[in-house]
Amino acid sequence: MSEQLAIAATVRSDLGKGASRRLRRSVDHIPAIIYGAGKDPAPLTIVRKDLEKALENEAFYSQVIDVSVDGDVQPAILKDLQRHPARNDVMHADFLRVDAKVAIKVNIPLHFINEEKCHGVKIEGGIIEHLLTELEVLCLPGLIPEYIEVDMENVTTADIIHISDLKLPEGVVSTALELGEDHDMAVTSVSAKRGGDEEVDEDAPEASAEEGESEGSDDED
Repeated sequence: MSEQLAIAATVRSDLGKGASRRLRRSVDHIPAIIYGAGKDPAPLTIVRKDLEKALENEAFYSQVIDVSVDGDVQPAILKDLQRHPARNDVMHADFLRVDAKVAIKVNIPLHFINEEKCHGVKIEGGIIEHLLTELEVLCLPGLIPEYIEVDMENVTTADIIHISDLKLPEGVVSTALELGEDHDMAVTSVSAKRGGDEEVDEDAPEASAEEGESEGSDDED
């Protein structure tokens, strides 16, 4: 397990739409909010470079984070990010407090391993298709996996890997499968090589237009 993730924040006292708008335009800080776990929501301010650095870590999107609010550490998960539509800059962050005894829903990234050994690619010449890249699971905060592996080594062009084929850690369940078999979505497959992609033999003889014409003239006689 990797080291505990953390981010520092301060309570925002300057509230209102105007204040939030000014803060979103700030180069140095980002507005945020933390809520949940039976406590009042708290508007926050986070140093922009600290959050952007934290977001470089894939685990920050799914693991429990120690949000230090003016020194008061509150375990939470990153629930939502708002980005600028053109520049992709982070404009706002939502954090959901977690209770160690209460299960939560969280999206976990899928890691596709052994793709270079995949039977459907190496032997059959197919192409791997990722139909899902993350999976929503339900579990206690302390059981949240960093990622879920999908082993591609023995997958052929005749196979379709579904959610039910994945090996989830003990205490972790797929929210989709909790809804029934009809929600057992496909995760990945290997598409067969298309017939149109076959190589054309340039040395193969071609029927000429002259041959077609001579056959037609014979019919007239």
